Formats: sequence, C-alpha cells, structure tokens
Amino acid sequence: MDAPKVPFEVTFQLSGKRLRAEISGVHDTWEVMLSRWMDIADEVRRRRPTQLLVVDRMAGNPMAPGDRQRFIAALIGQGLEGVRIAYVEAHDDRIPLAESVEILARERGYAVRVFGNEAAASVWLTYGEE
Repeated sequence: MDAPKVPFEVTFQLSGKRLRAEISGVHDTWEVMLSRWMDIADEVRRRRPTQLLVVDRMAGNPMAPGDRQRFIAALIGQGLEGVRIAYVEAHDDRIPLAESVEILARERGYAVRVFGNEAAASVWLTYGEE
C-alpha cells in the first residue's frame, strides 16, 4: 500500500540566525495553507532564528480573500513574533494578495515584507528597515 500523498513539503536550512524555509507542493485548501505555516512556526520555535526567509513555490489556488484575517489570527502566539520575516512569492500574479496579508500582519506587529525574488528578500533581512 502506498503512503498517503502529502500536498506540500517544507525544507529548512539554518545559516547563522537565518532560517530558510522553502515550500513546494499544491495549495488547495485552507487546512493545507495553515498546516505549512504551523510547520514553519514549529521549526522557528525549535531553532529560534531572528530572521526567517520563506520561499513559496506552491502551485494551486491562492488564499481566498476572506481567509486573510483568519490566517493572521491563527498565527498569533505561534512563535513568529519578534522574528523578521521575508516572504518570497514565486508567482507574480499572487504578489498583490500576499502584500495585503503583509499589511494585516504588520498591523498586528509582525516585521514582515513580501518580495518577488529571493535576492531582494535577503538584502532586506540583513539591511532593511521595518
């Protein structure tokens, strides 16, 4: 019997105080989206980085606009507070939606920015202002 397919995979790499999380797979439900971020939060609590670089290569449907507030609320208290977060959206057409989530997260006190490429995200993590 084959093992059940996991809809996503998160790979982690720690370099100094920066944790890089690369997400691949298929986003098709709210549960998948939240699950991948809970995996990232678990790793942040375990490794305690000061910087988090998330590279999202997920295929599938983007987050529904109505889920934005619910998503941010679910992350509160999961260990991402106090961590500088750069989120790289691999799909250009999804950047505006990701930026709207960024705004909601920043309103809640998170130090987060959305980028279209990893190089710019890395520079912001190292030198950028909040």
